[in-house]
Amino acid sequence: MPKNKTHSGAKKRFRVTGSGKIMRQRANHVHKFHEKTPQHARRLANDVELSPAETKKVKRLLGL
Repeated sequence: MPKNKTHSGAKKRFRVTGSGKIMRQRANHVHKFHEKTPQHARRLANDVELSPAETKKVKRLLGL
């Protein structure tokens, strides 16, 4: 039986914590920071846990 391949796009966008949670980055934290307030930019900097609805799909893409 062939090996499963990890989805290349998913492995760049998601990470798995030690406890098994899937984390993602917030949208809009890439560029154009001169248009955002520092408070807004700091809020976007923290990773957040993936919603339960998407977790199952992403785990399949990551091969978990």
